Amino acid sequence: MGRKPICDLGKPLRVGLIGAGGMADYHVAGFKKAGAEVVAIADPDPEAAEAAAAKFEISNVYDTAEEMLAREKLDAVSVITPNKFHCPLVLKALKAGKHVFCEKPPALNAKEAANMARAAKNARRTLMFDFNNRARPESIAMKEAIARGDAGRINSAQALWIRRTGIPGFGGWFTTKALSGGGPVIDLLHMIDLALHFMGYPEPKYVMAATFRDFIADKRFKGPWGIPDKVGGVCDVEAAAHGFVSFKNGSVLYLRTSWAEMNKREEVSVTFQGTTAGGMVRRLFGKDGIDSTAEDTCEMYFQDASGAPADKTIKVEKDEMMGRVRAAENFINVILKKEKPFNSPDEAVKLMKIVDAIYASAKSSAPIRIK
Repeated sequence: MGRKPICDLGKPLRVGLIGAGGMADYHVAGFKKAGAEVVAIADPDPEAAEAAAAKFEISNVYDTAEEMLAREKLDAVSVITPNKFHCPLVLKALKAGKHVFCEKPPALNAKEAANMARAAKNARRTLMFDFNNRARPESIAMKEAIARGDAGRINSAQALWIRRTGIPGFGGWFTTKALSGGGPVIDLLHMIDLALHFMGYPEPKYVMAATFRDFIADKRFKGPWGIPDKVGGVCDVEAAAHGFVSFKNGSVLYLRTSWAEMNKREEVSVTFQGTTAGGMVRRLFGKDGIDSTAEDTCEMYFQDASGAPADKTIKVEKDEMMGRVRAAENFINVILKKEKPFNSPDEAVKLMKIVDAIYASAKSSAPIRIK
């Protein structure tokens, strides 16, 4: 027999946070918007844990996730930690019978992602990842248009998340491969995921890629988020990457990600070409990231019967949170059986296989076949 549900669907779900990182703002807002209660937080940094508990009015604070899982009656947890700890913490939470919402990337590599997917299936619990760009109004509207058949068969796509000055601190966990798994390829994999989402997540076949370390230790290319540098720390990840993925169904994907590269401005975009229409979802960031100079695009490109362009702008509401709150809300609604999940563990495994192959191809200077 399968495991019984741990939650009483007539009462608010009880959620615990593992980690007091900045993304907790969005997780908590989304959980509460869906009617859940955030009742506990665990973080090995007591000052960070107490500050987050005060901010979010959380009563119970723990030094470790293990203690929180053992002592609290929780329905779900969210994992907001450096990437290295995603897999072990998700596995512990699933073993304890909890539903799990985990920050991106899913794991350090595809093997870990596969272990997590298997554990979620065996536990019969919901496991989702914070691919918040799928939850943006533009992305939802575009996916609905694709599902209606407006684009026909998508043959190719281009995924970009490029920055000019976007290194998130020097020597901390972001720039330490053992803790992060990599640089912008793994940190900014949102657009690769979104392109695959629009394409229907086809099975990847080959990857050819190159990574570049230019500027990775150059303080002129630090991002604006105020993350402190760690004196004597490690900077052993890439600063930029370019790659090409071919799929078993014949479609292809070009990808480009960077923290530090000679670009005019930060761009987050997916463009695709289908047999009946093309499309683009794009944000060109402003001078201060999200400000009045930012530009958003959500368009589809058609030819009319005479051969003239007949393009269409898809109108959606603005979401300056870029889907972060909506993604967390969806997680709770999936548990409550009110919505379908925006992403799945099996998709996460495919994505991490591509990430693994990008790094392997860059190291070997040769195409990598994905098994």
